[in-house]
Amino acid sequence: MRYYLGLATTFHDPAVALVGPDGSVLFAEGTERVLQYKRAPNCEPDPAGRMIGLLERYVPRGSEIVVASSWGEQFSDFLRGQQASGAFDLMALAAHPTTLNRSFVPERAERIFIADLALAQARAGYGTLLALNQESRGTGAAARAEIVAQARYPHHLAHAAYALWGSPFRDATAVVVDGMGETGAAAIYSLRDGRIAEVRRQRGRGSVGFLYGLVTDLAGFDQVKGEEWKIMGLAPYGRPDPDLMDELRRLYAVENGRLKFADDATVQAVAAEIRARRPADVGEGGWADLARSGQEIFCELMDVLVAEASALAPHDNLVIAGGCGLNSSYNGRVLGRSAFRNLHVPSAPGDDGNAVGAAWLAFAADHPDWTGPEAQARPLTPYLGSGVSTEPMERLAEQEPRARRLGLPGVTREAARVLAAGGLVGWVQGRAEFGPRALGNRSILADPRPAGAKDALNAKVKYREAFRPFAPSILAEAGPDWFEDYADSPYMERTLVWREDVRDRVPAVVHADGTGRLQSVTAERNPAYAGLIAAFAEITGVPILLNTSFNVMGKPILHTAEDAILMFYTTGLDALVVEDWIVVK
Repeated sequence: MRYYLGLATTFHDPAVALVGPDGSVLFAEGTERVLQYKRAPNCEPDPAGRMIGLLERYVPRGSEIVVASSWGEQFSDFLRGQQASGAFDLMALAAHPTTLNRSFVPERAERIFIADLALAQARAGYGTLLALNQESRGTGAAARAEIVAQARYPHHLAHAAYALWGSPFRDATAVVVDGMGETGAAAIYSLRDGRIAEVRRQRGRGSVGFLYGLVTDLAGFDQVKGEEWKIMGLAPYGRPDPDLMDELRRLYAVENGRLKFADDATVQAVAAEIRARRPADVGEGGWADLARSGQEIFCELMDVLVAEASALAPHDNLVIAGGCGLNSSYNGRVLGRSAFRNLHVPSAPGDDGNAVGAAWLAFAADHPDWTGPEAQARPLTPYLGSGVSTEPMERLAEQEPRARRLGLPGVTREAARVLAAGGLVGWVQGRAEFGPRALGNRSILADPRPAGAKDALNAKVKYREAFRPFAPSILAEAGPDWFEDYADSPYMERTLVWREDVRDRVPAVVHADGTGRLQSVTAERNPAYAGLIAAFAEITGVPILLNTSFNVMGKPILHTAEDAILMFYTTGLDALVVEDWIVVK
């Protein structure tokens, strides 16, 4: 029995995934959830305590494990080249584990693996597995699991593997776009009869992701904290400024259908010029005109990459991966701006998704005839993370008479009633979503009909900027009645335009430009959540709920029932549902 442990080991959004002997994804989760540390910058993906529980749950004793990670040998070569140029002392960084995680010094992981079992046990899943093996041998017991191989895969290939094999397509063209990879920040891959081939990789350090990050910083936010999504939220409140767009266009050129990025001196000059133009009255709410201009430039850049992909690997089916795949505003427009007809963006297009990609690549290396999951397992479900225990709710009920176990039909009816009356409901069901967006299992929900619902939710629970939009979850069969050119959007991965005649019915989820980043909900994909929306529709006639992630600003989505109870009592939530338990204020 051989299992495949995938590690996303970038300096942000580390994650772990486990693929079983048949190629199915048994578990996938971002490290930020278990640590409750937003984006988990520079953290190992596989802390020892977490790995012990994961192995005990999913891996039978005596199994073999292949450990796969998401940076290839070329990245090590790049680091050595940077060291040779005097950019930094690689070995000095390697000597201080708190400075860089092992993704940026892969050799350090190998040295730890071989030479320092105690440190490995404390810092990495490698060490956990070795320690368990050693302990088992010392007592005569069978080993929990034995690492039989380690593999490293190129960063963009891991993106492509997760996105393509996890898509509904057997044939497609993938565009991978992010901040950086081994040789550049964009790549094109093709999927033909389930087999992945590289079409082209970008060279050089220029990057669409870094350009968008620059706009993020200049608009008043922080790309290091991953605040690029604020640009998408703010952009509809601004207008395209021709002067700002001219400055941003100095950062790139298109030569023979390919992007070419400006040198460092030009980037610095453009940044200085834009800073000099910054209005004096721009506060914490950000610079809306720059956000809008930057979003428009982003679309221009993506159009070039998508057109290049279409020319080199023409197909009807497009897959977008990499951190730039989180730009739902562009995703909602790409089919109308390109020759592609169908789009798939996975639930975790950023670096966390590479944990699944690396594990699948290792599985494919051992199974040369494998061409991706079976049809019934495609597209990949996002509900791959940890479940929650209801034991904390049971303890709460001993002291709180309003905490009751009603069964799923009972809590569904009660939650729908609270929502229809204007209440805010925390909703925790099943396994956590893999990726940054709550898709009905770790959600805060509200009635989308009151115009003030968005402001109330920001003020009472989320404590975030007023311009940030909230997403509509809609029963899929009702989608065409509410959206123009409706397309199925299971992962909340694209924005679509609301029909003009329905916007005033759900103003809390209609963005300033008339769009909504929707989630299409079906009973097949999420029966509990679909049941709640249907119950709400029976009361109100509206098959839509306002859905936002179950967290407060600056924190990750919750991980345990204790997290949910804490938020219930310290914010303005009116009800909390955990599985078939409910507590109301």
